[in-house]
Amino acid sequence: MDSIDVIRRQWAHECPTLNTLPMGILGRMLRLTKYLEAQVSDWLKSHGLLMGEFDVLMTLRRHGAPYRLTPSAILHSMMLTSGAMTNRLDKLESKGLVVREHSQEDRRSVEVVLTPTGLERVENLLNDYVALQETLLAQLPEEEQQALSQLLSQWLGSLEND
Repeated sequence: MDSIDVIRRQWAHECPTLNTLPMGILGRMLRLTKYLEAQVSDWLKSHGLLMGEFDVLMTLRRHGAPYRLTPSAILHSMMLTSGAMTNRLDKLESKGLVVREHSQEDRRSVEVVLTPTGLERVENLLNDYVALQETLLAQLPEEEQQALSQLLSQWLGSLEND
């Protein structure tokens, strides 16, 4: 029994015909998201980064060498506003983790480039980040993690394709 069960029981008592299954699913997901974000955020703070900054660094890293993307490509990948992206890039640049350079193909365009320091930071954190994720999911056996991943993928895919 969790806190969402208590809420659903209260609604069942007050409104017996109310379908609280969606409320339960979404309520649990929202609470889990808050909990997980807090755990990851605390871990990142201990490494001198904010979640949004780490997301930019990871986006550049996962796109492979030469670890450079246009701000609009990063925006598209992360679904941010341009103001939020500019703020993140400014902070990362002040930390020496990225630089903005003119595009090698189109001098009118700017690209965000992971610096050697930024790449080293990501490489040093990557395995620990995955270990943190594994720890956060450790309550579920691997087969349940696989099933959950499949269900969430199916659901997200249907929403993204509407």
